[in-house]
Amino acid sequence: MSIGEVWRRIIPSRTIPITRWRSEGSRWRTEPSTFVVLILGLWLFGTGEALLVDSGLGNAPWTVFAQGISIRTGIGIGVATFLTSVVVLLLWIPLRERPGMGTIANAVVIATALQVMVWVLPKPEGLGWRLLQVAIGIICVGIGSGLYLTTNLGPGPRDGLMTGIHERTGIAVTPIRLSIEVVVLGAGWLLGGTVGIGTLAFALLIGPSVGYGLRFVGWAAGSRTTAAEPRDGPRPELEA
Repeated sequence: MSIGEVWRRIIPSRTIPITRWRSEGSRWRTEPSTFVVLILGLWLFGTGEALLVDSGLGNAPWTVFAQGISIRTGIGIGVATFLTSVVVLLLWIPLRERPGMGTIANAVVIATALQVMVWVLPKPEGLGWRLLQVAIGIICVGIGSGLYLTTNLGPGPRDGLMTGIHERTGIAVTPIRLSIEVVVLGAGWLLGGTVGIGTLAFALLIGPSVGYGLRFVGWAAGSRTTAAEPRDGPRPELEA
C-alpha cells in the first residue's frame, strides 16, 4: 500500500459515502431502514449536544443561544432548540429553499434528544470527567452527522439557511456560516448561555469530527465509493 493510499484512509472524509440505505430521488419517501438510520443519527447528534450542556464547560453556538432562551423564558432547552429551528425554517421561505424529511426530522429529533438526554446523562463535577464528556459529545455529533448525512433526505434548518443566503447573494459559504455562528453565539451569551472551553473545542474539532464520522459510517457500511459533494454537505463548517 502506497503512502498516498494510507493518507487517504486516515484523513477525514470530504465527501458523503454511498451507503446501502441512501435515499434516491424524493426527499420525502424512503425505505424504513433509511428512516431508522436518519433517526439514529439525529438522536446521536442531540445526545452529543446534551453531553456538552451537562459538562458545563460551554456549548455549540446554536445550543448557547437555545440555552439563553431557556434561561430567560423558563422553557426547556429542547423546546427552545425546536422553536429556533422553526424560526430558521421560516427564513427559508424568501430564500426558496426546499426542505425534506430529514429537515423536519432534524428540527424535531435533535431538540427532543437534547432535552431528554440533558435530564438522563450524568453531570460530573471533576474537570477531567467534564473534559471527557466534551470530547465524547463532539465525537457523538460527528458520528451522528455521518449517519444522517448519508441518508440524503435534506439539509438541516441551519445548513439550508446558509446555502440559501449563499445562492441568493453569491457570498462564499464560509463567511456566511461564520457570521451566523458569531451572531448566534453572541446573542446566546448575552442571554445567559454557557460559553467556555467546550465552545472553543467544538468550533475547532467539529469539522474533523464530521469528516471522521463520515469515514467511519462509510467503513461500517462497506462503502467503497463516494458521492460527489452536494451543495448541502458535508463541509467542515456545517452543523445539523
